[in-house]
Parts: sequence; structure tokens; C-alpha cells
Amino acid sequence: MSRFAMLFPGQGAQSVGMLAELGQQHPAIKQTLDEASEALGYDVAELVTDGPADTLDRTEYTQPALVAASVAIWRAWQAAGGPQPTFVAGHSLGEYSALVVAGTLDFADALRLTRLRGQAMQDAVGAGEGAMAAVIGLSDDDVRAACDEASAALSSEGLTVSAANFNAPKQVVIAGHAQAVEKASTLAKDKGAKMVKALAVSVPSHCALMQPAADRLASHLADIPLREPAIPVYHNVDARPREDVEGVRRALVAQLAESVQWSNTINRLANENCQLFVECGPGKVLTGLNKRIDKSLHTLPLSDPDSFGAALTAVGDER
Repeated sequence: MSRFAMLFPGQGAQSVGMLAELGQQHPAIKQTLDEASEALGYDVAELVTDGPADTLDRTEYTQPALVAASVAIWRAWQAAGGPQPTFVAGHSLGEYSALVVAGTLDFADALRLTRLRGQAMQDAVGAGEGAMAAVIGLSDDDVRAACDEASAALSSEGLTVSAANFNAPKQVVIAGHAQAVEKASTLAKDKGAKMVKALAVSVPSHCALMQPAADRLASHLADIPLREPAIPVYHNVDARPREDVEGVRRALVAQLAESVQWSNTINRLANENCQLFVECGPGKVLTGLNKRIDKSLHTLPLSDPDSFGAALTAVGDER
């Protein structure tokens, strides 16, 4: 029996109407969104279906909405006879969806926790203070060097920038103070980056500026019951699973202010003889990244009825 991993996307995968087509065919989706509405105290289904987009894109709404959407698709997968994955992993916020599927975190707790996570991230950095940029065409080491040089040059002003997401070979996102990100972007171009693109985000995720949010998250996580994972969850901070709940807590807290090791995560899963990947969530962001990480990987999205059906068939055939 071949192994397969289920992957869960993070912020950026959301869009108004993202579950419309799947929801028409899978009752589990409406049931899950109704459950999310009850946990959060507002109509999640209406927000996901009708927006408005500027509300859905506010991080305190985006984060629980994406967890709800990914878990809804997972439950639809289960109801359709889809098998349990051998491994799970989530990109940034997606790690919470992975932990729900692994049985570590209750769905309602995950929703409330990610809403708080979004609020804490927004509160940690003033408007316009932080920034993120995608660096394309430069090695990980060269990106790190550009960030280190920019931070050193601006250290007297207390400004810093670092690599936030190692998404794929020669595709790294940097984050930090806006001025430091701008300087690192210029240095990255000088080092030969093919493109540096500023990202339209309100919060500089996965960098030192998120430490206040991480501290706030830690205090809330301490009171939330967790269970040992029934499925190995590969964590962002070091591309490794944890078997104990305290290790899971520490990994979730560290994740906010440390880099997302996504490329390493996928490579490590491939080294575990994982032959197939299924992206469980709206969109196809992780499917695209897997193609950049390793063209030999077979990744199947579940973002619409056709791809959902094709993935069910393909995974069934493999197993």
C-alpha cells in the first residue's frame, strides 16, 4: 500500500465563493461551516460564500475561515470514502487544519485559536511598520545573506528583516520592518535575484516582529486541551513530527516568529517514501509549490468537483 500525504494551505488561498461548487455536491461542507458559525458567533458560510472580500481578507477572519474550509473539504473527502493519509502537513496557518485532521486539536478550539492568532498578529505590528516580499531566483543562502546585511546596516535603528518562508528552491519570502525589507530587496537584486515582489499583506508573518503575538498565543494555547497525533504532523519550524502534546504546543508558538520550512517538509515526506500528495483546501497554491520543489511529485488538489473526483480515483487506485 503506497503512502500519501495530505497538505493544508495557509493565508492567501482564500477567495469569496471558494466552496460554492464543492458545497453543492457534499453536504459535509455546509454542516462544517454551520458548526464553525456556532463556534465563532458569526455566519461563516455567508462570509465564505458572499464576502465581502475585504472582510474575508482581514487576518482575524481569514484564518478561521481557511481552517473551516479545509476541514470542510476533509470531511467531504471522508464522507466520499477517501482514505486517511499517512502523513499531514500544513503551510503556516494550514498547520492548524492538519492538527484537526490528526485528532490533536478540536475543530472548535482550532477556529477560536486561529481567530485569536490573527488578532494577535495584527496587534503586534503597527500599520505600515512591517512588510513582506517574495524573492525569486536566488539561493536560500544568498537570501539569508541579503537579510543579514540589511539588518546589520539598520541595526542602529532597531530594524530587522529575515527569511520567513522557504517555499521552494529559489522562491523565498522575506519579512520584517518595512525599511529593512526594502533594503534586503535591493541587496537581493544586486545578488542576482530574477524578481523581488512586495506582497500585499498587513502583517509581516514568521519573523521576529511576531514575538509578541507568539507570547500571546502561548498563554492561550496553555489552556487548550491537545491529544497526541493519530497521524504524524510535520511541523513548519523544522519539518519534523512531534509525538507529545507539549512538543506540539512549542512548535505552534515557535512557528509565528520563525521561518516556515516548507521545501524541507516536502522533501522529507518524499524521503519517507510518500508517493502522492493531496492538497486539502481551496485553491492550488501548494500543488504549484510542489512542482517547483520536485517535478516528480504527484500532487492532486481538491479545490473543485472535477479535481476532487480525480483525486479520489487516483488515491484509490494507488492504494
